[in-house]
Amino acid sequence: MYSLKFKVTTSTCDSEGRLKLYSALQMMQDCSEMWIDTEKGVSQYFAENNMAQLLASRQVEVVRVPEYKEELTVTTSVYGMKPMFGFRNTFIYDAHGNPCYRTWSMGAFVDMGSGKLKRVDSATIDSMHLEPQLEMNYRDRRIILPHEGGVDVEPVRVLRADIDYNRHMNNANYVRVAMELLPEDFQVRNLRVEYRVAAKLGQLLVPTVYQENGGYIVSLSAGPEVCAIIEFM
Repeated sequence: MYSLKFKVTTSTCDSEGRLKLYSALQMMQDCSEMWIDTEKGVSQYFAENNMAQLLASRQVEVVRVPEYKEELTVTTSVYGMKPMFGFRNTFIYDAHGNPCYRTWSMGAFVDMGSGKLKRVDSATIDSMHLEPQLEMNYRDRRIILPHEGGVDVEPVRVLRADIDYNRHMNNANYVRVAMELLPEDFQVRNLRVEYRVAAKLGQLLVPTVYQENGGYIVSLSAGPEVCAIIEFM
């Protein structure tokens, strides 16, 4: 298990002094990315084979939204690894050790040159330190779009500020874009994101919004390709 300490600061708060979900996702991402330095066999294998792990899906349970100046601890641990996919929990705890966010995610192993899935050898998988899967309500990583009822809204261009070191739109920014389309008073308690095709600099993302079962599903597409589907409940 790997952990990082954070504090809810001005730049991570919304207008009510509460931690933005976008900022919480960035904290989770930072912790997960730093984790690989603790697994020397995996990090060396990825470097030698020009590989990376890219987020394929994430589910978040919001237990309690932290407030301004709260001290937080983010932990991440891998509970499963297959030749082309890894599975992890990333939780955010308050100063008393109570969970504020429970999450699980699936990462895909890809060749950075081709962008295609690439297998990790069995020796590297066997070298991984796996930890117990943490308790939460695990849902399907696939999000099924409704057959009808979607409303297209104004396209959003992918800006330079949206791009990370993998040279595509950072995973938290899809959620940030989608959240702008929700009613201002909507409180997110559960989030699922399915990442399909990475959006690149300058592309126009066309959001389609569906309202279903008291929540919302937002599909972000670039041309004929769906880049991400985000479900808010």
